[in-house]
Amino acid sequence: MRLRAYEWVAVGVAGVVAVGLLLMYVLSPGAPAGHVMPMGVVPAAHSDGLSDAENGYRLDPVVVPSSRGVDREVAFRVLGVGGKAVTDFQVNQTKKIHFFVVRDDMAVFSHVHPELRGDTWHTSVDLVDGGAYRMFVEFIPFDSADPAHPIVLGVPFSISGDTELTPVPAPAVSADPVDGFVVSRVGGVSVIPVRTAALLRLRIEGVDGVPVRRLDPHLGASGHMTGFNTLLLSATHLHPVEPAGVALVDGELTFRAAFAERGEYRLFLEFRVGGVLRTAALTVMVS
Repeated sequence: MRLRAYEWVAVGVAGVVAVGLLLMYVLSPGAPAGHVMPMGVVPAAHSDGLSDAENGYRLDPVVVPSSRGVDREVAFRVLGVGGKAVTDFQVNQTKKIHFFVVRDDMAVFSHVHPELRGDTWHTSVDLVDGGAYRMFVEFIPFDSADPAHPIVLGVPFSISGDTELTPVPAPAVSADPVDGFVVSRVGGVSVIPVRTAALLRLRIEGVDGVPVRRLDPHLGASGHMTGFNTLLLSATHLHPVEPAGVALVDGELTFRAAFAERGEYRLFLEFRVGGVLRTAALTVMVS
């Protein structure tokens, strides 16, 4: 079928508009050169750990902490089809399985890597205060249709006794110093759009106030960050743009982010300098 002249014009205009929209989507407004969202690796909005079961897999707690203290034992199994324990997964950031614990006021955070004994995974966490907690298990099955997004399962638990709850800090430019290191958000406390691929730029300064030029690799990356919705207690991962070992520009570490729900998120950045692992916490608003 032959197109008329005005139809050809319409097709051309549509093509120009499409290219323009694509460029607007790929380029991050206001971001300097070197902080462009790479095509093909834009994360899908996801927020997980709200259920103990997903895609045929279920978290089966075996030993759950019930009292406060250090090195509280935790044990669990990951069950697959037919209730059979699954013990082997794809390597995800140098580990086959990741385990997180957060308290509902975000004052307690732990990220550890369990070891397998038989068909059960074992680890320990420090729980020096009571309160309502949630544990998360993250893994990538070999039969995953989307290896870029691990399965995250979660279950609640509680520690009895008097509890000193801490209000979640409001969104701020800088996190509380950690061993003299200061992590601040480039661009201030602007609201992050929900269900939209975005870049979150953080500047890390050393104890001398000078931007950190290089971070030690951590879990095969330049850093690791996990966010938790402060109301839902859902988990969201943010992935670093800078490859491990690459020098930072003005101390900036950039993360690709996509949040599935509105609300406040508490972000926990793990970074390693001089062989020492540190964790900084920062609150952001998503709307």
